[in-house]
Amino acid sequence: MTGLIAAETSAADKRAAFRAGLTSGTIQRLPGAFNPLVATLIQEIGFEGVYVSGAVLSADLGLPDIGLTTLTEVAGRSQQIARVTDLPVLVDADTGFGEPMNAARTVTVMEDAGIAGLHLEDQVNPKRCGHLDGKAVVPTADMVRRLRAAVSARRDPNFVICARTDAAGIEGIDAAIERAGAYADAGADLIFTEALRNAADFEKFRAAVSIPLLANMTEFGKSELLTARTLESIGYNAVIYPVSTLRLAMFAAEAGLREIFEQGTQSGLLDRMQHRSRLYELLRYERYSEFDSDIVTFTLGRNQ
Repeated sequence: MTGLIAAETSAADKRAAFRAGLTSGTIQRLPGAFNPLVATLIQEIGFEGVYVSGAVLSADLGLPDIGLTTLTEVAGRSQQIARVTDLPVLVDADTGFGEPMNAARTVTVMEDAGIAGLHLEDQVNPKRCGHLDGKAVVPTADMVRRLRAAVSARRDPNFVICARTDAAGIEGIDAAIERAGAYADAGADLIFTEALRNAADFEKFRAAVSIPLLANMTEFGKSELLTARTLESIGYNAVIYPVSTLRLAMFAAEAGLREIFEQGTQSGLLDRMQHRSRLYELLRYERYSEFDSDIVTFTLGRNQ
């Protein structure tokens, strides 16, 4: 039954793998998963980790990304995703869902959910999407308190606490670099600078910050879409593709639904659908059947 109902790899081992990956010299690629099945696919294809985006989770609930989701909702969905994969899962924890004490509780809840790491941002609560205008950031000292609270609550030393700063688009890159230094001093393991515009911006950050860095390659935002190889050559340690799988799925779903509405049948869409056999392969139906068959055919020995 190992690896069927839940991943074979323990949460502790996933955290150790994530931390090791961040200092391996090989960039860790973490596509976003909008459900557990997508996480299964991410692992099968060969990526190094899985990301759970706050924007995607909000959208999945039919809500905008403006801080409406709760810790319970985010942790619950993240636990479902982490359960099925042997890869480390990094979760978007927004601003920590409240004051510094809330950020501390968020770390403990995410640890209990089997997550490998989370990121906290320095936006004013409630936050808004990092690639929209009109954001506001808290004073550096407030974010330092948020981070110190999170770090103090950590029980597994390998649980990665990432500090995200949205200051580059508000106060400028130099101010964001200064904040990153303060966040590293507060105990952050990883720095995520939101909405950098081009390779030169990423290079400037890498030159100024000594700890691991994460890049966000989200589509239709403010950042130039750089390849993982380019980011690795600059010296970045991790990259997320937060909304890519949801955008792909929703585009396909909308096109298909419109055709069904107009044509009255899905028969012209079959070559754009995942076949039942492929879905069953991902779900490992055969292994479940074998397991169930073993139970059904099990008999007690004569002397038992």
